[in-house]
Amino acid sequence: MKWLWMLLALAAGMAVSVQAGVNGGLGKRIGVFEGAFVSFLIGTVVLFLVQLFLGNGEFLAMFSVPKWQLTGGVLGAFYVFVMVLIVPKIGVANSLMAVIAGQLVMSSIVDHFGLFGGQRIPFDMMRLAAMGFLFLALWLFFRK
Repeated sequence: MKWLWMLLALAAGMAVSVQAGVNGGLGKRIGVFEGAFVSFLIGTVVLFLVQLFLGNGEFLAMFSVPKWQLTGGVLGAFYVFVMVLIVPKIGVANSLMAVIAGQLVMSSIVDHFGLFGGQRIPFDMMRLAAMGFLFLALWLFFRK
């Protein structure tokens, strides 16, 4: 079952790559803020319809959760905006390499301290080595 989750994550990563290229092109045609807004608007409509027909959670419980748990939308909007802005300037691969490096740094901090109620996974030498290789790959990607 663990491999299924990894394959799903791999597919999501592929979708993010396509999304970055699509959103970058959209931003060039209609504007950066407008492109980010349209992308989020369409995603919001799709998720509304999916949750309407397939959802089984407590949608209205969002009014009773800690307010910091609602910041995901702001962070997602920031991500989409930045991708719309930078993909036309540095390309999809360079943009995603930088994003992945940032994700691994922050996620390692989150895991190490068990932030946001997550499982505590200590940062060790293997993870440090992996991160070193990732930053080497980032440097190689950005080199001319």
